[in-house]
Formats: sequence, structure tokens, C-alpha cells
Amino acid sequence: MAVQDRNMAAVLDEVRRREFALLERLGTLVEIESPTGDKAGVDRAQSVFAAWAEAAGGRVKRHAFREFGDSLEVTFGKAAPGGKSTLLLGHLDTVWALGTIAKMPFRVTEDRIAGPGVLDMKAGVLMALTAVETLLELGLLKRPVTLLIHGDEEVGSPASRKLTEQVAGECEAVYVLEPAQGDAGAYKTARKGVGHYKLTVQGVAAHSGVDYQKGHSAVVELARQIEALHALTDLSKGITVNPGVIGGGTCSNVIAAEAWVEIDVRIARTRDMAPMDRKLHKLRPFDAKCKLVVEGGMNRPPMERSKGTAALFRRAAKLAASMGLALAEAATGGASDGNLTAALGIPTLDGMGAVGAGAHAPHEYLERKHLATRTALLAAMLV
Repeated sequence: MAVQDRNMAAVLDEVRRREFALLERLGTLVEIESPTGDKAGVDRAQSVFAAWAEAAGGRVKRHAFREFGDSLEVTFGKAAPGGKSTLLLGHLDTVWALGTIAKMPFRVTEDRIAGPGVLDMKAGVLMALTAVETLLELGLLKRPVTLLIHGDEEVGSPASRKLTEQVAGECEAVYVLEPAQGDAGAYKTARKGVGHYKLTVQGVAAHSGVDYQKGHSAVVELARQIEALHALTDLSKGITVNPGVIGGGTCSNVIAAEAWVEIDVRIARTRDMAPMDRKLHKLRPFDAKCKLVVEGGMNRPPMERSKGTAALFRRAAKLAASMGLALAEAATGGASDGNLTAALGIPTLDGMGAVGAGAHAPHEYLERKHLATRTALLAAMLV
């Protein structure tokens, strides 16, 4: 039986009763700085969260990694024979360097909650735990729920990817706790896939004054290649190719022997991934005396709007309407761990965390007025 039939108001009231505790926990997590590259900091944040989850009755399994922060797998409830869990997917690593908290302190006002990592995505992780605690208190959690919290998402999940795919494969649906989209707080039903490439050009060095004609400039070749890369962008297909960082050469009086560019690729449709990868790896030099080396590949496949994801959104929109909320859906060019689960064919709904702005920016904040209602909506989706 759907939660709105039992009493959606009771869920919202219980969440509101827990809001102060949620904010206290959020302050604790934000003040534990946890940049992806600081394993000790990420692990401290994970340990604090694990203690809260265990106190709520969760069964915590810690997956240790050598180079990155550990992952937590927390299970609530027991599945019936043949039954599957719902997966709540998040991360506690941030993009913020150690010491940022001194310049961007955790702040709570009547309207906003600010601080490094508050929106992306420590609030979302705590919303998930609060949602589960609410359902347990009201006796409404009848199906198993798994929380999977990682420590390396901000750099592409190099350590945790296999764990995500393994755990998600045993679940019927995945809810990703990333921030909602825009001021309207839309849920995300599609995300672009992401590729990271590096093109290195090897030229022939020479004195630019004495032996100019004997040189073959890697910098000039790179400039031509950048134009070719830019031309691969096809907005009609949702494909963008961005040569974002460049370097090369040694001195202005030397024909450059080497130059390079780092390339960001975004792709909306899975069927366009392999052709684009082939195009990048088959780049040929304009100057036959130069050599090209292409490294990298697609890191995350696109999260396309599937029938299963659309069905999850319709259910969420109906539940939101019962609370007097108008829930929109959106597609985004950014990627998350939801891309990985969607690629497995598992219905995946993203953007189910906090509503706010400034993720990865100095003005990062969430809108306080949405915190309780969005947490209650997340709880309703677990019933």
C-alpha cells in the first residue's frame, strides 16, 4: 500500500520533527573536511556516518580501499525470498581542499544552509538516513533498503565502480542522492556520458632563427588538432568535445617538440560512444613529421531516460502532488554513479538530494525550505 494511503502527513511531520537533528549531523559532516584525495578525511566522515547508521539499526559493511576513501554498504530490513532491495546511492568525498572550512564555514540561516560539500552531497546522504529512520519509527519500512556511500565519486569512482555495479545488480531500483536540478528542484531522468582523453603531439625541435625549416612545431600541429576536435561537437546529438587544458613548448626561440591537450567529451546516447571513441583514437597529424598519441576513453556511459526510470519519476511526481508539490524532471550534462547503474538496465532516478545552488563553487548552499518535504518524498518512494 502506498504511503499516501497510510498517511503522508505523518511522514512529513516525523521528518520535520527530525530536521534539527539532521542539521546538527550535517554540520558535523561538513566540518569533517573530506576532499577525495585525503583518504583519512573521507574515512573519518564515513566512520561518523556509519555510527549513526548502526544506531538506527543498519547493518554496516565497510569496503576498504588503499588509495581512496572507504565505501559503506548499509542495509535496513530483510528481503523476502526472491525479493530485491532499493539502493540509495551517494558519496561523502568533496571537491574542496583541506582548509576550505575556515573560509567557507558551515552556516545555517532561516533560508539557507551553506558550507563546502553541503549540497554536493552531504545533505543528500543525511536525507537518505533520515528518510529510513522516519519509516522505521512509523513502522512503514516493509521492504529492504541499501545505502551505498562512496569516497571517490568526484574523480570518477575508480575504486568503487565495481562495488556499485555489484550491489546495484541485486536491486530493483536505484535512487541517487545527488542535488536536484535547478531552482525547481527537478529530479534527473537522464545524464550525459563522460569521456576523458589526452592528445599529445610529438614534433621536431629546431632553433627558430637558425634552423626554422628543419623544425616541425608540435604547438602548431596541436592548434590544428584543437580545431578538428572542436568540429566533432554535434549539439543536435547531444555531443560536446571540449579541449579544455593545453600545454607545450619550452622557449619562444625553439620550435616546439611536444604539446598536449586534455579533452572532455560528453555524449547523450550510448550508441554514439564507440564511434566517438574511434574518431578520437584515429586522429591523424596534419604535418606528417609530427606524431600523435591519444590516451584515455569513456569513463561513464550515458544515463538515458528508460521506461523503468520514467515509471519511477511518474510515481515520484504522483507522491509529490499528494504533498502539494509540482515535481519536474530534467536532463543534465553532468554525470554521477547513476550513469553506472542505469547502464546495467536498472531503473535509476537521480537528483533526489537537496535543492540549492553552487555545487563546486564558493557560494554552495541548499534551500532550507525544501529540506523536510524532499526528505519526506524520498521516504515515500521507499515504501
